[in-house]
Amino acid sequence: MDLMAPTSSSTETPPRRIPVRQVVLRNLANFLPIVGIVLLALGIPSVEWAVRIPMMLLTGYLLFTLTSLFHETAHQTLPALPKWANVLVGRVIGTGLLAPYSVYRQSHIRHHAYLNRPNDWELWPYSDPKTSLWFRRVFVWLDLLFGIVTAPYVYGRIYFHRDSPIKQPEIRWTIFYEYLFMFAFWGSLLTWVTLGGHWPTFLICWGIPHWFAGILQNGRKMTEHLGMSSFDPLQGTRTVVGGNALARMFSWLNYDIFVHGPHHRFPLLTHDRLENRIKEHVEGHPERAYPVYPSYFQAFCAMAPCMVAKPGVGLNAGATKLNNVAASDVTEFLEDEKQIVVGDWDKADSGTA
Repeated sequence: MDLMAPTSSSTETPPRRIPVRQVVLRNLANFLPIVGIVLLALGIPSVEWAVRIPMMLLTGYLLFTLTSLFHETAHQTLPALPKWANVLVGRVIGTGLLAPYSVYRQSHIRHHAYLNRPNDWELWPYSDPKTSLWFRRVFVWLDLLFGIVTAPYVYGRIYFHRDSPIKQPEIRWTIFYEYLFMFAFWGSLLTWVTLGGHWPTFLICWGIPHWFAGILQNGRKMTEHLGMSSFDPLQGTRTVVGGNALARMFSWLNYDIFVHGPHHRFPLLTHDRLENRIKEHVEGHPERAYPVYPSYFQAFCAMAPCMVAKPGVGLNAGATKLNNVAASDVTEFLEDEKQIVVGDWDKADSGTA
C-alpha cells in the first residue's frame, strides 16, 4: 500500500467541520435504503426475481451503511448536527435495527475503553475467556449468518446481564424506555403485517435486506477484530485504507469506519482525518508492522482462518496477560485528540507478553 502521501503533523488542528457538499451527499446516500424499500413495496421493478434479488441485496447493503451512520451517532460526531439531533437519529436507527441507541452507546464506549479485554462487551463472546473454544466456534457462524438476531442479543447483554456495568439509574431508565418504544413499534407493525396478510411484501422489502445487512455488519466487525490479540488500538484492530476508487467509495459511504485503528485510538476524531493518522504512525514506526490493508478483501482473508481455528480476541487470541487495566468503569467518550483507552499506546508494546 502507498503510504507516502503527505501527512498532517500531530500538532496540527485542522478544522473539524466537514465541507457542506460532503455532508449533503452522504446524508442523501443514507436515505437510499428507504428508496429501495419503497420501490420493492410498490413492485418496482417488476415481479421478476432476477431483478428483485439484486434490488434486495442493494437495499441490504444500503441498510448496512445505516449501521455506520448509527456508529457516528453513538460518538455524537455526525457532521453538521448538534448533540440532540445525533441522539434523535440514533434512536430512530436503533429502533429499526433492534438495538436501542443508549444500549449501543454504552456498549461501544466500553469497546473503545477496553478493546479486546474481557470487559469489552461489544466483542462478546470472543473477548470473554470464560467462554469455551467450541462455543465460540459455533457462535461465530451464527453471528455471521444471523447477525440480525445475534447483534441485538450481544448489545442487550450489557443492560440485562446480572453483572451489568451500567449502574446509573438515569441511564438504565433511558434504556428501559427505548426498549419499551422499540417493542411497541415492532409489535404494532408486525400485528398490522399479520392481520393484513403483508408478510411476503414485508420479507421482500425489509426482512431479507435486513438479514443481508446483518451479515455485512457482523462480517465487518469480525474482519476488523477477530484474531487480534493486542490491546493497542492500532495493533489490535485491522485497518483498511482503500487502494482504489471503488474501495474508497465504499469507505466513504460508511464514514471511513474501515480506517478502524485510528478511530479506536482517537474515538472522537472526525472521519476525514483518520487516514492521515494511520499514515503518520506507519511511517513513524515501521518496526511495529501495523495491520493495515489496501482492500477489505485482503483484511477479510487475513481474518478468515480465525473463524475456524480460534475465534477470539485478546486472551482468546493468544495474549498472555492483561496490562494497564482500569480500576473503575468508564461512562463517556473523552475529548477529541485524547485517549479513552487505558495506557499510553504510543509508547507501549503490543499488549502481549
